[in-house]
Amino acid sequence: MKLVFATHNLNKLQEVSQIVGSNFEITSLEDINCNEDIPETQDTIEGNASQKSFYVFNKFGYNCFADDTGLEIEALDGRPGVYSARYAGEGCNFEDNVVKVMKELKGVTNRAARFKTVISLIINGKEYLFEGIVNGKIIEQEKGDSGFGYDPIFMPNGYNKTFAELSSAEKNKISHRGIVTRKLANFLENL
Repeated sequence: MKLVFATHNLNKLQEVSQIVGSNFEITSLEDINCNEDIPETQDTIEGNASQKSFYVFNKFGYNCFADDTGLEIEALDGRPGVYSARYAGEGCNFEDNVVKVMKELKGVTNRAARFKTVISLIINGKEYLFEGIVNGKIIEQEKGDSGFGYDPIFMPNGYNKTFAELSSAEKNKISHRGIVTRKLANFLENL
């Protein structure tokens, strides 16, 4: 079966393809000549994932899936959440987002947080949702130089290293994206 992954990120495409396995051909937006930025205007992570997958299905007619991810910090009432990629404003980069989070948590003792990824899969017009969550905390200063985004400040529960200090193999075993992608793969294997 051929599935379009609604992403322009080739690293994510490769990571997901490895987990899903060779029974499915996973292609990118470029492979179907979709070069536009797909809107993400919903106010939930689930909503954005659904919006992206239905956009591809409705416009191009392919069975597809899309994901959306957010960092939810308890003391910030779940922020940055759905706005994780642009928390410091439009045109910001991940470092700007990290700086904003660290500033907002200055002096805060409750540093509980979680990463959440949702995948919306569309098969023949029917949607299936999958969720991956990893709980942890926001540490007080950045550590590590692997990964991206909030990885240098997020330490998963049960570990004394941040996501940015873990190898990609270690991170993929426990990460929100690894969890949700394995759920997707298990579902697809049983179709």
